[in-house]
Amino acid sequence: ADTTTHRRRTFRKFTFRGVDLEQLLDVPSEEFMHMVTCRARRKFQRGLKRKPMGLIKKLRVAKQNTPELEKPACVRTHLRNMIIVPEMIGSVVGIYNGKVFNQ
Repeated sequence: ADTTTHRRRTFRKFTFRGVDLEQLLDVPSEEFMHMVTCRARRKFQRGLKRKPMGLIKKLRVAKQNTPELEKPACVRTHLRNMIIVPEMIGSVVGIYNGKVFNQ
């Protein structure tokens, strides 16, 4: 009989610019703006337009309609230049490359 013990798999702890994921989710958008590069900061200062806000709303709905401990449904988009905000972490996005939607 095989009596080897299975070690639990350890996952890499995600950080962004030295800030842990849990803290990153609680950071207000004004403070997050100072963490990102100047190009992303400029885009945030000019405001998120209708299409990027629509994508964020669809991601929120997909997360809410997901049962516990499962992946949310894939949200398809053509927005290749969307800046990833902490609210989007944990969502599944299919991005159109001109031919197919890649996840």
